[in-house]
Amino acid sequence: MDKELTKKAAEIILKQRDCVLTLIDKDGYPSSSVLTVSHADGIKSIIFCGGLGSNKAKRIENCNRACVCFGSESYSVSFSGDIEILTDPDVKKEMWYEGLEHHFKGHDDPDYCVMKFTTKRYSLFIDWIEEKGGL
Repeated sequence: MDKELTKKAAEIILKQRDCVLTLIDKDGYPSSSVLTVSHADGIKSIIFCGGLGSNKAKRIENCNRACVCFGSESYSVSFSGDIEILTDPDVKKEMWYEGLEHHFKGHDDPDYCVMKFTTKRYSLFIDWIEEKGGL
């Protein structure tokens, strides 16, 4: 594992914040959505916030495999792994950020949830260097 390249990938996650999350729908087809990153632990895990009644949450309940991608003209960063829905009140409060109030009544809104993606594999193309690996 190239620690410098994975460090740059972690910086991209926090800087870009908007990414594409791909999940599997009930018919077995990939379905993608653009989401904003709430929190990240390097390239190990990425946290998103959403609604329990959303299509994303339903897809996660059906199949917890996912892919998260960040891209621009100068890089492509992709992670494959597992995603889970967290409803713990302390976690929901900790991950709450400004802007969510447009969608939810507060961190204690019963429809609000946290989605935690955990990386299993990665594919990085940064500064014309490519690396693939697993965690």
